[in-house]
Amino acid sequence: MAVFSNRITSLFGINYPIVQAGMIWASGWKLASAVSNAGGLGLIGSGSMNPDVLREHIRRCKAATSNPFGVNLPLLYSGIDKQIEVILEEEVPVIFSSAGNPSTWTGVLKEKGIRVVHVISSSRFARKAEEAGCDAVVAEGFEAGGHNGREETTSMVLVPAVCNNVTIPVIAAGGIASGRQMLAAMVLGAEGVQMGTRFVASEEASSHPLFKQKLIESKEGDTLLTMKQLTPVRLLKNDFFERVQQAEQRGASADEMREILGKGRSRLGMFEGNMVEGELEIGQVCANIDMILPAAAIIEEVWKEFNELLAKPIRH
Repeated sequence: MAVFSNRITSLFGINYPIVQAGMIWASGWKLASAVSNAGGLGLIGSGSMNPDVLREHIRRCKAATSNPFGVNLPLLYSGIDKQIEVILEEEVPVIFSSAGNPSTWTGVLKEKGIRVVHVISSSRFARKAEEAGCDAVVAEGFEAGGHNGREETTSMVLVPAVCNNVTIPVIAAGGIASGRQMLAAMVLGAEGVQMGTRFVASEEASSHPLFKQKLIESKEGDTLLTMKQLTPVRLLKNDFFERVQQAEQRGASADEMREILGKGRSRLGMFEGNMVEGELEIGQVCANIDMILPAAAIIEEVWKEFNELLAKPIRH
């Protein structure tokens, strides 16, 4: 595949402006290294890892690839300082931070020569990330899986708005799983794409096979943004989801919602394979995915379609 060059590929030292999102319970060292070896940027999802586990994944990723990779760092979790310590000690080259204030850690990371990208859901937060010194932002639309912005702005609206409000490169996320969708994001002004759901349906993803199978069987309307009293999250519909919906509809308090959520709900579903009572975080674009593939094949397929459509004239 022909190598592509723009600000995103130059920033990370990669061949294709394709980033694999750091999804909880899916993005271990196997997936991250496979994506990086294929010319994209693989990310280890640290949200489900304690510092020792994160260190192990970083070291295994280094052993499995000589190409750049990064770590996704959700800032909302406790003990973030311990994870930062591991990241600095292991000299991780790239950090994608999310769900928090980018000004808290960006300066510390950049002092060590680390590239820092922050995930945002609005132009206002994009400007704050740029002011904090971030090298790029991920504009993640309402379609995305997992934790989502309260603004509920779709990628089609969010990406051009963010591009008009910052000078740093913009990576589009939310609703992207194909070359066709990647091309649309680039036309809107993005210089790269981040794909999560598409890589959950990969052979190397550490998520449970039953979760992967449910993903590729899903149709339009099978996901919904819920738990808005706590942190909005997009889930596949199952018994747990229905219980959450019923509680929200009768006006349950935040404390009651926390009790329903309990502990380890996402691990139960996405990692342990309980499709009934587990929390199944996934994006709307799962409706467009019907096959589990190796990560390298996903990148090849997306990049091939992107270039084929780029070369075609616009239909009139």
